[in-house]
Amino acid sequence: MKHRTTAGLAAVALASIALTGCAGQDGSADGGDAAASNGNVCEVTAAPEPSPAPSPSEADVKAVDAIKVDGPVGEEPKVTFKAPLEVAGPTSRVVSDGTGEELVDGAQVTINYVVIAGKDGKTSGSTWETKKPESFTLGDPQYDLLNDRLIGQKVGARLVMASTAMDQTIQVTMVEVAEVKEIPTRAEGTEVAPKEGLPTVALADNGQPTVTIPKNYEAPTELLVQPLVEGDGAEVTKDQTVTVQYAGCLLDGTSFDSSWSRGTPTSFPLNGVIPGWTNGIAGQKVGSQVLLVVPADQGYGDQENGAIPANSTLVFVVDILEAKAA
Repeated sequence: MKHRTTAGLAAVALASIALTGCAGQDGSADGGDAAASNGNVCEVTAAPEPSPAPSPSEADVKAVDAIKVDGPVGEEPKVTFKAPLEVAGPTSRVVSDGTGEELVDGAQVTINYVVIAGKDGKTSGSTWETKKPESFTLGDPQYDLLNDRLIGQKVGARLVMASTAMDQTIQVTMVEVAEVKEIPTRAEGTEVAPKEGLPTVALADNGQPTVTIPKNYEAPTELLVQPLVEGDGAEVTKDQTVTVQYAGCLLDGTSFDSSWSRGTPTSFPLNGVIPGWTNGIAGQKVGSQVLLVVPADQGYGDQENGAIPANSTLVFVVDILEAKAA
């Protein structure tokens, strides 16, 4: 699911979205007789391991060690350095240890951060200013530059890093851990019998879904929302940020995106995604698993989007793990 990412961490997050093809129940590329009899089978596969980031040079370490961070925890710090600051690769250091709960792999962490341009020392973004901290799951490959440094730290820890932003300029980011919370890894609740004729969902032991699109399936012209598991949490609202596990497929069985293939849930504002998600997830309960069949006018319309052709109907299986104020 492509969504709007906060400007600061969009530049330090390393996207690792797996775009996989159609696979049959026997693991073959075309599905063989199983696909022919049951329809198009959509499985997600693990993304390749990301290449390790290069080790910083002595000059890079020296440059980041010289960055000063002043101010009390919980408030936006004053970050100063001699500009222009240059590094050849991502370089970071822990400024101060936290005193709160320990950060563990798979937990949902909430951070505040301030971003400063390396060329002139001017601030270009701050979650303290917008009052919109960012949450993600520790271990999410999209946050590779943060994971190794933060896992094992405690709430209140501060981390400063210098890296190359999307526009190829050097930026300095000071991150402070505001909160950590353990969340489920899959939907938990009461199973709901789906209507007949819909795409079917089979779950692996860890909850990862395989979707089968029935032969001659006639795609709906309106958004279809079918709960598969009803959770017992609060109802989700359109103005919240949700944390989910999900898999997305085309009607021909092509898997175009999946949090399962990246190994961790993902978080994003529900008002920052395609209308089919906003309208389909809002009103559902936390803990639920939902099947969405999204017509093109509530997806990407007549625009091609990566592996998604123009005018495509999209099929999603979504586990709603958490919802909170955006």
